[in-house]
Amino acid sequence: MATRRRSSPRFRIEHDSMGELQVPADALWGAQTQRAVQNFPISGQRMPREFIRALGLVKAAAAEVNGGFGLLPRKLAQAIRAAALEVAEGLHDAHFPVDVYQTGSGTSSNMNANEVIAALAGARAQRAVHPNDHVNLGQSSNDVVPSALRVAAVLSASETLLPALRHLRKTIERRARELRRVAKTGRTHLMDAMPLTFGQEFGAWASQLLSAQARIEDSLRRVRRLPLGGTAVGTGINADPRFGHAAAKALTAMTGVRFESASDKFEGLAAQDDAVELSGQLNALAVALMKIANDLRWMNSGPLAGLGEIELPALQPGSSIMPGKVNPVIPEAVAMVCAQVMGHHTAITVAGQSGNFQLNVMLPLIACDLLESQRLLAAAMRALADSAIAELRVREDRVRAALDRNPILVTALNPIVGYEKAAAIAKQAYREGRPILEVAREASGLPEAELRRLLDPMSLTRGGIHGASGGG
Repeated sequence: MATRRRSSPRFRIEHDSMGELQVPADALWGAQTQRAVQNFPISGQRMPREFIRALGLVKAAAAEVNGGFGLLPRKLAQAIRAAALEVAEGLHDAHFPVDVYQTGSGTSSNMNANEVIAALAGARAQRAVHPNDHVNLGQSSNDVVPSALRVAAVLSASETLLPALRHLRKTIERRARELRRVAKTGRTHLMDAMPLTFGQEFGAWASQLLSAQARIEDSLRRVRRLPLGGTAVGTGINADPRFGHAAAKALTAMTGVRFESASDKFEGLAAQDDAVELSGQLNALAVALMKIANDLRWMNSGPLAGLGEIELPALQPGSSIMPGKVNPVIPEAVAMVCAQVMGHHTAITVAGQSGNFQLNVMLPLIACDLLESQRLLAAAMRALADSAIAELRVREDRVRAALDRNPILVTALNPIVGYEKAAAIAKQAYREGRPILEVAREASGLPEAELRRLLDPMSLTRGGIHGASGGG
């Protein structure tokens, strides 16, 4: 263990293999963490809470396994495990000061955990605990950090992201059921198209989210494979051959979420393709949410000069100069989150290919951006569900007025009068600003009752061929 002696009321002297340096007197960390603090004053952004939690869980599992194998004295293993779980619970987050932009292997964060846990375990066991020889036994930063990244990503997805995704989807599905009998003008190319119901429109959003959920869940099957036990380069030097499987089993028991030992530890150290894949699915989710947010903005636009189909909840004044203005603030916030997640995916993609031979050297960046993407998306989805979609109001009078004057309804007459004549009817109705029913009655010679049946918007939302066959 590093030797300590008091140098002043504010600092103590720590010693490691590179020599002596001052460490704040009340810090739980040691020399290697302090060197990282001094070497990387870059962003002021520390590693995410989810990552520190996962790091603590990995260290607790390692201590449990090493104690069970007889590689650590039982009481010492118990003290390390208890200290590591305190780290996982967030009781000592103030003692994890290392910047995200650090050594690409994350060695500084691994040693930060080793030193803090050693100090806590030493006080608990009333004996010297070495951060490398005891806490890091059977491990390397090169297998611990990518494993902690994976544990953090899987837990964040299971506990935060997927529940928020399901909540948004169920909220949309509920509103779709409520609005299944309200027809509206469809739009393609932002131009009037054939009618559909709000239920069908909202249902498409729900289906997008269901597909996103399935893609994320599928990618997690690969992210849950841990390279623990691979140690420095994947061979497992200085680790019991049983370590990886036993540690994955211990982590599963601790978290209630299934983890497994990677069959190829070399892949788990050298490549971060699984993390890039998960980021890609978060990117796809962001694409879906951006589409939903922008649809809501268009539908809410106005209220007089825009589409004005819906009215989102009024949450705050929309202008510092225009009294009474109210803006679609939640969809705007969601769209910004989506843009950030797309940016994170670009960074993670670059980071994922930034390894050489047996190690990726942008692990902290991958962990930080992957976890922030999940956190942002989860919060945004809950806000979108609860503060926008759950209480939005459809302006049925405005929707009905626009639908009644929609010349594109004439499409339903194609099987009877033919495309050319239907197009002429639509153009005349649009040019003269008259209801399509009125113009069609004059131009087609069909009885009004028949036209009402053929042009009924709700009937048209059910698809199929309307009217008799033939007619060109």
